[in-house]
Amino acid sequence: MNQKSTITNENTVWHEPTIRRIDREKLNNHKSVILWFTGLSGSGKSTLAHAIEDTLFAKGIRTYVLDGDNVRRGLCQDLGFSDADRTENIRRVGEISRLLMDAGVLTLTAFISPFSKDRQLVRDLHNKDEFIEIYCNSSLVVCEQRDVKGLYRKARAGDIAEFTGISSPYEEPKKPEIELDTANQTVQDCVNKVVLYLEEQGVIKR
Repeated sequence: MNQKSTITNENTVWHEPTIRRIDREKLNNHKSVILWFTGLSGSGKSTLAHAIEDTLFAKGIRTYVLDGDNVRRGLCQDLGFSDADRTENIRRVGEISRLLMDAGVLTLTAFISPFSKDRQLVRDLHNKDEFIEIYCNSSLVVCEQRDVKGLYRKARAGDIAEFTGISSPYEEPKKPEIELDTANQTVQDCVNKVVLYLEEQGVIKR
């Protein structure tokens, strides 16, 4: 922790709320957790996060999607793609997701989040069973063939530095709560798998 943040923490006092997360969950009639989608660019993270949100919203679940590109246009627009900036990007998202969860919102995040230590950092911010890591498992070959945003082409041409999977590493999750074969499964199959998991874990009602 740097000197500035240390001083800031010393001069602040935590204010206890009168309405707590458990009260909001009772009002909502569902639990608030974080669904953390990780995987290479083009693996289907954003597509699935929004498809799952559509399904949950139709069931009356309070949801919100934090998307990697969208967050970097606002909250994290001051960050680049160095290892340190990637870590700070994920740290901020972890803190925002924690606030949303405290508000009783089932939060879905779609971030490459390439480093295991950064995903663990976010997991450590939450209690057991609150952080649900979802690995969108699609090979680099498949993702590069899709190249939905044209980023792989630019990376191969040297126009994008520190691009995950090409010039920067991606560390696969070792034990994700859910692994989705996004190269071979349909979007609906993946949605069904995640929703079933949430029902089985008692996050939402059947």
